[in-house]
Amino acid sequence: MEATTTQAVELPLEPEHGTPPPEPCRLVLDILNRIGDKWTVMVIGTLSNGPMRFNAILRAISGISHRMLTLTLRGLEQDGLVKRTAYATIPPKVEYELTELGLSLIEPLRALGDWAVRNRPAIAAARAHFASLTAA
Repeated sequence: MEATTTQAVELPLEPEHGTPPPEPCRLVLDILNRIGDKWTVMVIGTLSNGPMRFNAILRAISGISHRMLTLTLRGLEQDGLVKRTAYATIPPKVEYELTELGLSLIEPLRALGDWAVRNRPAIAAARAHFASLTAA
């Protein structure tokens, strides 16, 4: 797998507010809703190893239901992140793999995972502190 680099995209700002206009914000929110889902992250991580059949993905991701995997794969296919290939064999064979667009998500997701691991103690401490404040 080839590593990709990303460039920051400058969103134009509304002159009166200094905030991005609504349409780009909606687009970003729509994409974050897709890739921010825990099953999506797990499926992308699993498929980062190469093409897999449905049941292999199902076995690789602990806790995901058949229905949720189906919905997640369909959403990723709809957004162009996953390619579904059906082979004309008996029994039918279907494989799923990340597209170039899907592959481009691996680096940012890995960075987010690394950040979460590095900051887990601080987050746990903040949660404990918050719980102590709200319990009183």
